[in-house]
Amino acid sequence: MTTLAAESESVTIEQVMVADDTLAVDLSDGRTISVPLAWFPRLTHATAEERNQWRLIGKGQGIHWDALDEDISIEALLEGKSSFESPTSLQRWLESRAGAVHPH
Repeated sequence: MTTLAAESESVTIEQVMVADDTLAVDLSDGRTISVPLAWFPRLTHATAEERNQWRLIGKGQGIHWDALDEDISIEALLEGKSSFESPTSLQRWLESRAGAVHPH
């Protein structure tokens, strides 16, 4: 197990804040990590209401958005990893939302 993997298991997410261009998480060790919202296209295309409807999963090891079918792990945030979603998958998801009105 790498040091970072061990760190991500002992530190948990306590709070999540989603702004128009930033995802920020407060961690149990006192740090706040901020990353560009552009790293997560589903969050970028979501409404403010959808972005704020998150829940912690895995005892604080990740964040889940039901309406967006999006999961982000603390490990990915600590490693600076953006979404792995393919452009094809994102396009299908966007098309599935086309029938509803979702202003940015």
